[in-house]
Amino acid sequence: MIPILRNQPHTLQVLGEARAQAVGRILGAALQAVEPAHAVRQHLARRGEVLLAAGRTYDLRRLRHLWLIGAGKAAVPMAWAVAEVLGEDLSGGLIITKYGHGGPLAASLRARGVVTHEAGHPLPDAHGVAATHTLLEHLATCNDQDLVLLVLSGGGSALLTAPAEGISLEDLQHLTSLLLACGASIHEINTLRKHLDRVKGGGLARLAAPAHLLVLVLSDVVGDPLDVIASGPAVPDPTTYADALAILERYGLTPQVPPAILAHLQRGAAGAIPETPKPGDPLFERVHTLIVGNNYQAAQAALTQARSEGFHALLLTTHLQGEASQAGRFLAALARQVATTGEPLPRPACLILGGETTVTLRGDGRGGRNQEVALGAVADLAGLEEVLLLTLATDGGDGPTEAAGAVVSGASLARAQALGLNPHAYLARNDSHTFFHALDDLLITGPTQTNVNDLAFLFAF
Repeated sequence: MIPILRNQPHTLQVLGEARAQAVGRILGAALQAVEPAHAVRQHLARRGEVLLAAGRTYDLRRLRHLWLIGAGKAAVPMAWAVAEVLGEDLSGGLIITKYGHGGPLAASLRARGVVTHEAGHPLPDAHGVAATHTLLEHLATCNDQDLVLLVLSGGGSALLTAPAEGISLEDLQHLTSLLLACGASIHEINTLRKHLDRVKGGGLARLAAPAHLLVLVLSDVVGDPLDVIASGPAVPDPTTYADALAILERYGLTPQVPPAILAHLQRGAAGAIPETPKPGDPLFERVHTLIVGNNYQAAQAALTQARSEGFHALLLTTHLQGEASQAGRFLAALARQVATTGEPLPRPACLILGGETTVTLRGDGRGGRNQEVALGAVADLAGLEEVLLLTLATDGGDGPTEAAGAVVSGASLARAQALGLNPHAYLARNDSHTFFHALDDLLITGPTQTNVNDLAFLFAF
């Protein structure tokens, strides 16, 4: 059994114990490298009465309060690490995380005056709105002698939600569903979110002023753009209301969005509503932001472990994007190249790719982008011997399913056909979860408490 997995996928069983354990150690190394508490401790430390944050120093004797707030799937372990560093000087705070992600550390935080609220993701819900309202009440008491430590990770956009005036939660939920279904990128989705919410797109920094803000970010966006991660609540926003309207037009969504949303964006584009804070705004002179972990760190750790396991290993990219099923075909082509020519690496080989694909929903099946990547590779991997593709959502949750990804080998197509399963039909209805459940080839980790996009591993033994 691979240590990080709660199940034992069929395709890993047939590898043999030694190979399966090696694969497990490679996956485990990737996740351990971006374990949130560890990542925070690499960037935040205390020396007496001085707080050190990657070259920035804060004299704790000159501060009135130290508040700890945050949002995201990894927010609780990140906050716990911050609380450990601050000790008795921590004044209290509030964390918002996804349902099921609080865990035992939430109780430890409560003992230090930091309350954890669980809320909806990927669709925002009333619990997230209520928790954000309470968080903003905390910020309203701050002055220029206070330091607010903000921890952010993937999922923060949905969890930290304060709809703009005139916009209802139901409006935001409907828009989010439309955007997730049409294949819009996270950059496009968050451009809209930033212009429909009071805390996103630098809004939290505006509401926290004049307090000092120290922001610790675990990145879940390809390339680590700070204005996109969790919709950039504490950084300048380069996008505009006009950009948001253009995205709706691009995907043909303008007639489908709630009238209140369309009217709000149009008023903003006309200058009737203030824009989000832009680069150069003096507001951000009191804000210091650090990225404490990202997909590249996870992929590098996997690379190092793969080499120690005896593989010829190569990190190809951490910028894998595009339609998930097509990415699967690309990965299958890479696998076939390795298997037939020994290029770019001879056997035993391990190719590592990171990033985040998208799924355009055309059917009513169940799945997620990692499972769809794997399903897209099934036909093109057929017949390859001792070749394996493994896809992994680093947060342990791929789409609205309990799986983190799936496993495919050269035998997967024949096994599927023996069960009467046609991978093309399952792709057509976006039903990757049902397909791999039937093959007993889902990867199930449970919540990993981290979130740095996705990883794909190609093995040729």
